[in-house]
Amino acid sequence: MIVLQLVLYCALFTLMVKLGVGNNALNGLFFYPKPVQEKVYELGLTDRETVVRKRKRFMPLFFAVMGTALVLIIGVWNKVRSFWPAYFQALLFLEVMNWYDGIVIDRLWVGHSPFWIIPGTEGIPFVQTWPQVLKKRGNLTLVWIIGAAVVAGIVVLIFR
Repeated sequence: MIVLQLVLYCALFTLMVKLGVGNNALNGLFFYPKPVQEKVYELGLTDRETVVRKRKRFMPLFFAVMGTALVLIIGVWNKVRSFWPAYFQALLFLEVMNWYDGIVIDRLWVGHSPFWIIPGTEGIPFVQTWPQVLKKRGNLTLVWIIGAAVVAGIVVLIFR
């Protein structure tokens, strides 16, 4: 059952990213490295204020949806009522999401789909290298150790 839940959780992650960018990679420009962003501004394809506004609109919604889904999976679907089981489930989901994002989303989807290439920026690298992925995901692994405690605490507060 947990494998199905992990697959559904990663599918939700993918859906949220797709909904966030819609049919235009420029809608997700805030995901791109600074050199790509600067080139896009230079080309006049968008401006900083628009990118900041889209990021401020997307990221809180993204975290709210993913966090709520995780709390519901653990508290409602799995009926977990105590901290440590909730913590270990939250940690599993957050770590799988973390590495899924780095490998499947960043390296495979973004790295191999022409959708993510913004015209005029073709020569600027925008996909993280494997060492960059490992470093970023390794650091986020540590962050999610704390994040899992927050999720577990919420689960226990709501469902105990």
